[in-house]
Amino acid sequence: MNFAALARRALLLLGLPVVLVAVWWFATINSQSFFFPPLRDILATFGETWFEGRIVGDVLPSLVRLTVGYLLALVIGISVGVVVGSSARLRAVLEPVLEFFRAIPPPVLVPIIILFAGIENSMKVLVIVSGCVWPVLLNTIEGVRGLDEVLRDTAGCYRLGRRSRLLNLTLRGASPQIAAGARQALSIGIILMVISEMFAASNGIGFTIIQFQRSFAIPQMYSGIILLGLLGIAIALVFRAVEARTMSWYTGLRRSQRGEG
Repeated sequence: MNFAALARRALLLLGLPVVLVAVWWFATINSQSFFFPPLRDILATFGETWFEGRIVGDVLPSLVRLTVGYLLALVIGISVGVVVGSSARLRAVLEPVLEFFRAIPPPVLVPIIILFAGIENSMKVLVIVSGCVWPVLLNTIEGVRGLDEVLRDTAGCYRLGRRSRLLNLTLRGASPQIAAGARQALSIGIILMVISEMFAASNGIGFTIIQFQRSFAIPQMYSGIILLGLLGIAIALVFRAVEARTMSWYTGLRRSQRGEG
């Protein structure tokens, strides 16, 4: 990739964020409002707010809860999705129930989860799981259901074992839709991570932002929101890197079908 292509790509990636930051900076540069402080004041508090003890005390606990809840949702969603997607009769029985529970907003379940799981980390992880599992589950079901019947018949003709069929046919064939569901679940997980920490918590990013709001530490509150945005970008980049590595066969196939070589 030559320099011009790299510059063009960097412009596409950074152009809009730079414009938005510049608009925010100049729109608030002379602000006297207590609730809308200048961006320079927010950035001035960012380092001392988050890098003097809160990385370990608040940021890491949030990321651990997100990671555990997200991975549990992946395991549950993919496992149940493969079973349900492989059986037309099971899909017909479970589809109304799945649609019912999918339609319930996960934050509504927080008081119920607190009743059964208490206010410890298990509650926050369960809140994340309750929202992340549905995109993974439903996309896995659709991915498995949409597998080519010719491939199924071919696997049967070659008498592939159950494990080999699961790994090389079912999961591999459904992996594009599973990846799409996992991508949706990741953004939901970040939202629920923050929401779960706003209920009966003693640490975490969501808890700290609420504490800043209640104590009228407005620049610090905005700095927490900016931190969440930066973490969201970093997590999305990590996901894209993992997806590119695990789905390289699929992207290569798509490129060859488009004639890109």
